[in-house]
Amino acid sequence: MKPSNSYSQKPDILVVDDTPANLQLLASMLKERGYKTRPVPSGMLALQAALSDPPDLILLDIHMPEMDGYQVCQSLKADERLKDIPVIFISALTEVLDKVKAFSVGGVDYITKPFQVEEVKARVETHLEIRRLQQQLMRHNRQLGRLVQAQVKKISDTQMAMIFALAKLAESRDDDSGLHLERVQAFCGKLAEGLAGRPRFGRQIDAAFIENICHASPLHDIGKVAIPDRIVLKPGKLTPEEFEVMKTHASLGAETLEAVQRRFPGNAILDMGIAIARFHHEKWNGQGYPQGLAGEAIPLCARIMAVADVYETLRAKRCYKPAFSHEESMDIIVSSSGTHFDPEIVKAFLELREDFRVIRDEMGD
Repeated sequence: MKPSNSYSQKPDILVVDDTPANLQLLASMLKERGYKTRPVPSGMLALQAALSDPPDLILLDIHMPEMDGYQVCQSLKADERLKDIPVIFISALTEVLDKVKAFSVGGVDYITKPFQVEEVKARVETHLEIRRLQQQLMRHNRQLGRLVQAQVKKISDTQMAMIFALAKLAESRDDDSGLHLERVQAFCGKLAEGLAGRPRFGRQIDAAFIENICHASPLHDIGKVAIPDRIVLKPGKLTPEEFEVMKTHASLGAETLEAVQRRFPGNAILDMGIAIARFHHEKWNGQGYPQGLAGEAIPLCARIMAVADVYETLRAKRCYKPAFSHEESMDIIVSSSGTHFDPEIVKAFLELREDFRVIRDEMGD
């Protein structure tokens, strides 16, 4: 007669007892039931057998020389590979404290010797079925986890595409902008990666920070959508009055994103997008806008964006300026270290100058 549990192969039971008669009786009884049995006469051999080929269930005696059943069970539960294997103690000890200790070290059941064959069969079958159902549940949970992750990624990818499309729409008014947003993303990501290994930034920049700044950076000039064409597209130098209007794009962009944030709070990318939009024109010496922040009062993401955006703007041809070379752009940024830019970020930029050149050349308009 086969067991009721539906393992794809015969369930494997490790039987541990230092009394040969008990070992033989248990092994024979379980074989008749259709199980695969492995009888071992000591705790040390039981651990070795379990490690070499983990069983589906263990029948474990308590009183054994060198290593008793409690110690064997504790060792099993301490091993990540073996901790989920159900252990049924089978012992002549009848005191309540002995049974309590058996359960406290991780046993799932306790059978008292002299045992009844039918009782052993029933309890073994029950715990094998529980084990089978637990494994099935774990498989279902893993599968469900993969499905949830895939769905979350799909939703996240859709959100990122919509954010990028919105930013791209704002940029579309400038026919010369080309791949401006894509390059800014690449520059911000590269700078963040370079800064992550520096002691000053190591605690602030992790993988999530790098991913977020790449996704949030296209939102930096989203506020320009509210600036009149006569100013955004003017083919010459802005007047002081026009420049004051242009400067409002930083606050306008942040306020627009904050309105979205109120409807959809808790989005890390949106949070960073707000900081970048509002503060990427602030300067290290406090002479920037819109709030005149200085030094580390400026959010790190905005300080990174400042270097990336200025390099990108210098290298690009605009209706109001020619394109600067890589070397000219480098010189301008270095000369502004400690005034416009965070000096530590400029150092990282210098170390990555060839990466910036390659990115700009490969992603040219």
